[in-house]
Amino acid sequence: MDGFSGGNNKQRNVLGGWMIPCSTSPMTGFYRNGCCDTGPEDMGLHTVCAVMTDAFLEYSKSAGNDLSTPRPEYGFAGLKPGDHWCLCAGRWEQARQAGAAPNVVLAATNMASLNICDLDQLKSLAIDYDKGNNNKT
Repeated sequence: MDGFSGGNNKQRNVLGGWMIPCSTSPMTGFYRNGCCDTGPEDMGLHTVCAVMTDAFLEYSKSAGNDLSTPRPEYGFAGLKPGDHWCLCAGRWEQARQAGAAPNVVLAATNMASLNICDLDQLKSLAIDYDKGNNNKT
């Protein structure tokens, strides 16, 4: 995908607009700038702004990526339900197929996610999208 900004927040979201921040508390993003920006260094494509749930955190832990346990040696306090976090697009898709995908914030989800995730699937779990009117709310 062209137009990687390397963390300068000039990337587009899956709806075609400019991305909004995903979270600064906890600070998220591959570049730890609060946005789901991506670039050549981001091999995991941390581009889906997801809202953590118990079901997803348990799924992720069982899949080998424990996001809920604090890791102070990395400055990571651990995630809890309700936290927004830039997930790897592939992990979100795996969780969706397993029935454990968390909701997403489309305006904060990078267009690069569409290389792995289907837009209609993202919209079906979006918290910032009016599914009945097909309009962003």
